[in-house]
Amino acid sequence: MKDRGYYNTLILVSADCPVERGIVPTSGKAGKSAHLIQYELLTERPYFYTYDELLYEVHVRHKGIPDDELKARGVEIRSELFAKPHPCMRASMLPKKYGWGAHFDAQGRIALYGKESPEYQTWIEASGSDAPALIPAMRNKRG
Repeated sequence: MKDRGYYNTLILVSADCPVERGIVPTSGKAGKSAHLIQYELLTERPYFYTYDELLYEVHVRHKGIPDDELKARGVEIRSELFAKPHPCMRASMLPKKYGWGAHFDAQGRIALYGKESPEYQTWIEASGSDAPALIPAMRNKRG
């Protein structure tokens, strides 16, 4: 299985992000959207999930897969999920629309930081061998 994560990297908020600070995502549907689930998981447990673990957990929660089915078919569900390509964190609505930078630590685990936060600013200005790689999120519009 291909690793879709980053290491010691900050996914920057998109240059055309419409907000000035990290905001809680909204969902226009009855259930929770995938980006709202991403936000909840990453803010409840920063630096717990790698990107693949996050993808799997979001999938399970978004689809409402019950625990008994996960116990019986968890490996199969994971295999089916990762048999298809998935966009990386650069394409997430969190850095594109809601103002959250995604920081990947040295083990590839993720935490979110609002673009207004001191941590986000420190990483942008960091230099040297410990500085994270800075990768911009995808733009919302072609330009």
